[in-house]
Amino acid sequence: MKLWVGVTDGDWYRFLSQRADLDEINFWQPGGNREFNALSPGELFLFKLHYPENVIVGGGFFATSSILPCSLAWETFGERNGATTYTEMRRRIEKYRRSSPKPHEDYKIGCIILEQPFFLDRSTWITVPSSFARNIVQGKTYDLASQDGRTLWDSVRSTLQMRNVSNEISSEGPRPVYGEPVLVRPRLGQGAFRLLVTDTYKRRCAITREKALPVLQAAHIKPVAEGGQHQISNGLLLRSDIHALFDHGYVTVSPDFQFRVSQRLKADFDNGENYFRLQGTKIWVPPHVRDQPSREVLEWHADTMFLG
Repeated sequence: MKLWVGVTDGDWYRFLSQRADLDEINFWQPGGNREFNALSPGELFLFKLHYPENVIVGGGFFATSSILPCSLAWETFGERNGATTYTEMRRRIEKYRRSSPKPHEDYKIGCIILEQPFFLDRSTWITVPSSFARNIVQGKTYDLASQDGRTLWDSVRSTLQMRNVSNEISSEGPRPVYGEPVLVRPRLGQGAFRLLVTDTYKRRCAITREKALPVLQAAHIKPVAEGGQHQISNGLLLRSDIHALFDHGYVTVSPDFQFRVSQRLKADFDNGENYFRLQGTKIWVPPHVRDQPSREVLEWHADTMFLG
């Protein structure tokens, strides 16, 4: 297992540390030219302030990463991007890109989504190891088998235990401070769910193959209000109009992945020809079975929501 120490903006940290009950946050990178892949889901991501405050001040558990237009990042996470407004977020992107404002450009940024974020009180800030060089700009990976990695792990773990913060770190053995770390995948939030569904479905509507990202939406097959989870197997990427019809029961997807349209669409609105043309077509699903819609939730939608 590994952890990552990422260099963060002080304003981003201070803004988020004053927010209560954050379930997830977006640690964004202004360049947007390379997707973050240093960690696996569930591994620990720590925040380090710039010099001279050479300390670790918080962290979270890595869920997923993506390259997104900044407008979509704001639409998905809002203030959980660490800014009060979209305008302020754009100003920060331009600041770190060292570029003049381009009002009509939807900047692409790197997004690192962290679940269960935590922020340390000043009295519990952690000094970074001497192996973290001053010229490191973005961050550094530490293997938990190394001395520095283990020291960081134990420092964070003991601090969180003292604060009685719910987290995803566990251990084996009678001496938990020195026990071997065990990776547990964090529970996804709404934002991470949206990004994972969007990228897992290759940024195309599962029904129409539409690729215009602004009109694509991550749909819950079984709504959270009905007990559905933020899981890939409970999601579909749909064009916004089809998503609305899906949520209202006018269309569904059968357990064998066929698109079905209710006759009520014609009866209620005297319309719907464009959707009836898709009747019976096979939807596109991800190649890995673990990422495909589960039969259970598809049956639930067909039995409970679909108007028949």
